[in-house]
Amino acid sequence: MKTNLSGLTRGLTMAALICAASLFNARAADEQHGQLSSKDYKFVSAATQGGNMEVTLGQIAVQKASEQSIREFGQRMVTDHTKANIELKELISQKGATLPDLSSKMDDMTRDHLNGLSGKDFDKAYIKQMVKDHKKDVKEFQKQADKGDDADLKAWVTKTLPILQEHLRLAENIETSLNGAVSQASK
Repeated sequence: MKTNLSGLTRGLTMAALICAASLFNARAADEQHGQLSSKDYKFVSAATQGGNMEVTLGQIAVQKASEQSIREFGQRMVTDHTKANIELKELISQKGATLPDLSSKMDDMTRDHLNGLSGKDFDKAYIKQMVKDHKKDVKEFQKQADKGDDADLKAWVTKTLPILQEHLRLAENIETSLNGAVSQASK
């Protein structure tokens, strides 16, 4: 009987510890989110990660691109996304939210891949990545502008969306120009 009670006590103690850990984790998640809903927090996390990546890749483009238009586009990415990142960071802080380290293996792979390229190969791969990224960004920002919960975040998104749309247009124009130059060179 004593062994049975001892096992029961251990089981109850373990259950209490699990409940306490769950409550602690829930509180920690709430503290990370601050005043932002889970949906808005997920968006700001992705937007911050994406913005940081645009700056990093833009810096690489400024150094490695063989085409002047791509170096200029890279510098624009650094300038515009740095400004947007600062604004978003301030907004996140005002909402009492904190973001964990946002680096991903996919970002690391993309950065390493582009760093391994040079000349026209770099130019084509970088601008292709920018078109892809900005198509995704425009879609996500539009969704957030339409369905986001936090009014301040929606205002920032609405202000930032036209800049991303301009980036997409510029990237698509450069990509078209590069593909046209490749077609002309092969004739």
